[in-house]
Amino acid sequence: MNWSPEQLRLAEKYRSLDEIPVEERRYKCHTCHFVVDETPCPHCGERSLETMCPLDHCDCHHSIVESIEYCPLCGHAVCPECGSHDVVQISRVTGYLQDVAGWNAGKQQELKDRTRYPVV
Repeated sequence: MNWSPEQLRLAEKYRSLDEIPVEERRYKCHTCHFVVDETPCPHCGERSLETMCPLDHCDCHHSIVESIEYCPLCGHAVCPECGSHDVVQISRVTGYLQDVAGWNAGKQQELKDRTRYPVV
């Protein structure tokens, strides 16, 4: 992924999402699917909002990509073509395809650390 200079500056400025000042945070509401600047959600009142990574632009038009990359700020999987954090990562580690979002932190880190080889 070719991160822009502004994105790289943000990744250096903040080492985790918790370091982002409250007044600079944006949130994803998984109830009404809006991106909002305050909590609770002004649209539906949901109080359990996800703090957005400032590198996430939420606009991926790619259906399937071969590889995956990880955000230098929050560590979540991102689309290697556009950098969107709204991707579903699947793996066949356990013998069948499954979404890795339900895996524990250790198993997800193991997936990130794997060396990938091209199939020719």
